Amino acid sequence: MPTIRAPRSALPDEAEKQAIIAACETFIRNVLKPRFLPGIRPTEWNYVIDIHGAWTAGRYRFMQRYRSGMAHNRGEEFDAPFARIDRMGRDRFDIYWMRHTGKWWRLYAGVTFVEALRILETDEVLRPV
Repeated sequence: MPTIRAPRSALPDEAEKQAIIAACETFIRNVLKPRFLPGIRPTEWNYVIDIHGAWTAGRYRFMQRYRSGMAHNRGEEFDAPFARIDRMGRDRFDIYWMRHTGKWWRLYAGVTFVEALRILETDEVLRPV
């Protein structure tokens, strides 16, 4: 059975895109980092060193940056996304969670941008690990 995908709207104009990116970066800096990354705690395993985001094709992904503390690859870094908002139309967003399987799972559909940020702040499933 084929996967059913939600229809995508036209991409936002540059001003709207930049406003979304700026608001998400402010959210990361003022909400996510203070709450979930108050400091970097190196371990012998993989440990979080940053929370950041990226815009691609009408979507904003929230990611954690990890650094390895393991002997065989000490210092190597990688990104692991944990949540994503997809712009579906003017001030309408779907919210996705990255499952442990590596697949995105839609949890909310058609919320406003303000609602999306509130949900990202309050829904425990969407929090960085």
